[in-house]
Amino acid sequence: MSEQSLVEAGRADGRGGDGTGTASPRDIAALRRRELAGFLRSRRERIAPELVGLPPAPRRRTPGLRREEVATLAGVGVTWYTWLEQGRDINASPQVLDAVARTLMLDPHERDHVFRLADVPDGNSQAECRMLPSTAQVLLDQLEPFPAVVRNARYDVLAYNQAFDTLIGPFGDLPFDERNSLWRMFTVPHCRERTLDWEEGTRRMVAEYRSAMAEHVAEPAWKCLVSKLTKASPEFAELWERHEVASPENLTKRYLHPDVGLLKLNYTHLWLGQRLGTRMTTYTPADEQTADRLRALHDRSLATAPW
Repeated sequence: MSEQSLVEAGRADGRGGDGTGTASPRDIAALRRRELAGFLRSRRERIAPELVGLPPAPRRRTPGLRREEVATLAGVGVTWYTWLEQGRDINASPQVLDAVARTLMLDPHERDHVFRLADVPDGNSQAECRMLPSTAQVLLDQLEPFPAVVRNARYDVLAYNQAFDTLIGPFGDLPFDERNSLWRMFTVPHCRERTLDWEEGTRRMVAEYRSAMAEHVAEPAWKCLVSKLTKASPEFAELWERHEVASPENLTKRYLHPDVGLLKLNYTHLWLGQRLGTRMTTYTPADEQTADRLRALHDRSLATAPW
């Protein structure tokens, strides 16, 4: 929840500290704690005991893990964790929040959300969370003016060069959960408009995602993306119900860029981490006309860069 959303929530509650309906810093802190409490409860309830090595219990009043189980697995006090889920005004260190985030199997965006709501600096960067090699960005930049991107098996965009950002971005100001190629292809209009073979491309992407998900079928982050896309896009929902599977292939894509026109690009996958599905995808020109247009697009982006 953004700062503006918290302020608006305070107005809606009518709990402004100055009597005008405007939320005071104290009110905002309380709203943050309430939002954090609800978020932690929702993530706790989605994790089956078997996922964390606990035996399934036949009689559970609530779905997922119990509070005391989360506290034990995270190595924190049961009372402290209970107060955290109750939205009480308690202190939380980065180390303790990190332990809770790992126990609840939060993805990088969810983890960031927890630290923002708790108003605690996160010493563990997203790059470390995603285990991206330090040399990846150097390689991406060396490929200019050819577009290149690093993604994991969930299609999260982990790193990219300027040419890729110009082709199908921008990515710079997006939160992590929206830097996902599958999400963008189904929900961002200009991504759909620029991809000439959108129907075939999205069909293959969904099939690849389903195939990759076989190794992550119980992981909340994978299931949450499917749930979000199903609600946001009828086209995705229809494709998902087909149960098609596919493996990544090196093929050709066609894009229609508003500044330079038709681009025919051969894309090649280079695996950086087979176990995690992390791969660098390079887009090289399929013809000389595309090569010239990529260079023109690169020159244009350099000319308009803020530096």
